[in-house]
Amino acid sequence: MKVLVVIPTYNERDNICRLIPEVLAQDPSISVLIVDDNSPDGTADIVEEMAGSDTRIYLLRRGAKLGLGSAYRDGFRIALQKGASHIIEMDADFSHDPKSLPALLKESECYDLVVGSRYKNGVSVVNWPIRRLLLSYCATIYTRIITGLKVSDCTSGYKCFRREVLEAINLDTVRSDGYSFQIEMNFLCMENGFTIGEVPIIFIDRHAGTSKMSKKIVREAVIMVWKLRIGSLCRRLFRSGVRSDKRNMGTVL
Repeated sequence: MKVLVVIPTYNERDNICRLIPEVLAQDPSISVLIVDDNSPDGTADIVEEMAGSDTRIYLLRRGAKLGLGSAYRDGFRIALQKGASHIIEMDADFSHDPKSLPALLKESECYDLVVGSRYKNGVSVVNWPIRRLLLSYCATIYTRIITGLKVSDCTSGYKCFRREVLEAINLDTVRSDGYSFQIEMNFLCMENGFTIGEVPIIFIDRHAGTSKMSKKIVREAVIMVWKLRIGSLCRRLFRSGVRSDKRNMGTVL
């Protein structure tokens, strides 16, 4: 097993120097790729210094703040190029506990995508205001109803992909960001016939820094689920029409 943990960063210097060692300590097969969007606080400089003394640490510097979805797509491509068998995404702010990594990897022996779920065994969220919690929980219910996903936490950003999943998905066509990026990746995994499992996690709100949630990200997620559903129905109708045409041609001939 060769595992690469992809962690997007923007102004995370207060967390990253502590997070990377904790991630690497979970398993000797784990390496870390930091995708930094030109953080003004010098996050990338700290990572570059750490990488100089540890070959399990990689850094991708990007020239501007290009978004979470874009950061993961770039990170996934690099992970595939480096031959990773398992690719994990997680936040840089300790809201995702590194100690949950072994559980994700263990469950990936049975599933193609494993989601770290905040709602698998009730609600496991610490330090969130009730409004934010309701928004997240309702977003999952809304997404499940529209898309048919059988996942208790559709917007979780803590997950483990087997490389076959990312190889099957055309990352160039994935343009969403934030919540909707997580939803779209889950949906594409399901639509391509891959299995999805979940492990319960405890989500703890940020230890340092500020939340990157915005109204734009929420609106994008609301619209995205309908795009996914309608696109899926159109593809099914197209495939059904093609099969019907082939049967008719066979009859005429």
